[in-house]
Amino acid sequence: MDSKSVKEFIRKEVPDWDDELIAAARFKAFSGQKSDWEPKFQFWKNLIVKIARHFGVFIISPPQVKNEWFNRGGLTPLCIDHVLFIMYNEGEITRISDMVGPYSGRITQLFYKVKSLMNRSTMSPESILLEDCLILTTLLKEKADEVIKCLSESHWNSHCVVTRNKFESMCGGQKEGYAVLSYLSGCRKGQYLSTNKKELIEGIKVSLSSAVVSGVSSLDFDTLHLIWTQEKLQQQLDVIDRRWEMSRQSALASLKSGNKKLALRHAKEMKLGTENREKCNSLLNRVEEVLCVIANVESTKQVTGAIQIGARVIKENKTSIEEVQLCLEELDESIDSQKQVEKALAPSLDMEDEDIEEEFRKLELEIGSGNLKDLNPEAGVSDSEGTDQSLADALLNLKLADDAPGSGSAIQNSGLPAKNKESNSPMLEAA
Repeated sequence: MDSKSVKEFIRKEVPDWDDELIAAARFKAFSGQKSDWEPKFQFWKNLIVKIARHFGVFIISPPQVKNEWFNRGGLTPLCIDHVLFIMYNEGEITRISDMVGPYSGRITQLFYKVKSLMNRSTMSPESILLEDCLILTTLLKEKADEVIKCLSESHWNSHCVVTRNKFESMCGGQKEGYAVLSYLSGCRKGQYLSTNKKELIEGIKVSLSSAVVSGVSSLDFDTLHLIWTQEKLQQQLDVIDRRWEMSRQSALASLKSGNKKLALRHAKEMKLGTENREKCNSLLNRVEEVLCVIANVESTKQVTGAIQIGARVIKENKTSIEEVQLCLEELDESIDSQKQVEKALAPSLDMEDEDIEEEFRKLELEIGSGNLKDLNPEAGVSDSEGTDQSLADALLNLKLADDAPGSGSAIQNSGLPAKNKESNSPMLEAA
């Protein structure tokens, strides 16, 4: 995000931002009792959080905040260092250096926590402006929840394994991924794992439920290897597709210039690329099938566990099989009743758009040929009124035609006969 877009957002959020008198009061340093400068502190704190949330970031740079975000013609707020320092002391922001290293072991993580507590006591308002990165803890939690929600949409198990590259891309970058994983590790909702299969493969195991993440198993390492292979094959497919498109463009250009020999060479490259793509796509499909089987096995394991829990509860509560069967029958009846209600509330007209257009074309033809001008049997009614009433009845019958069994046009089912060659006075039968 650039400073220009930030300043435009500030002017929208703070209408009196360019007021000189109000700005002079806001930009002053804090002085006096806390009650004197508390409203000013809340203003700056809320504005910082609003800007970061609007632009989708949770890592800010203190020099950027002071010298770019809130710079008014060379004037910067003198209180911004105290604002960040108070937010740091209250736990609303933290330094990225204070976060527990998520890629290290438990002992190293404990060491980081102790070091963070020791460094916190030596912080000052001036030193916090020297930090490169500060993390807004509220927005960090929101980002972690967003990542878990995104993973839940593509996984139906209680946990999932993703590669480190994919996790960091979902978080917005390497620093962002480090901060999110550190937060998830502290909540016992995420865990780093790695394996060495000719090259280092790194991944993250994330809990998608309220429970803490389970320990890393051999199946998790195998799943990580398969997912890493899947991503590599997909990258290879993308490269093949780009080269094939470049060869196609070169072949077309060569044909236009009359160089058939060069065009033939590019055509051979296209054919080779097509063969390589088929092989790569076949491998990718096999890997995806194995991953699907693993996911299905885990789902079956969860269902089996739920059944075992249900059986244990039945035994503990001394519930008879007859009572369970009765409950299941009542549940089936409730489901059937709900389906009947949904069916009754569903629209009665269940026809394809082409069928509806065809029936309306037939109506238009009959109206145009004058077949409906005498459809009203009552005397004393004008021709235009009869035509309108006839058209309304015909459309009503067209809507009700879906309730009649069998196939055929909606006009025939509704009781409106087509004009017969032997009859010159068609009548609209009662519906």
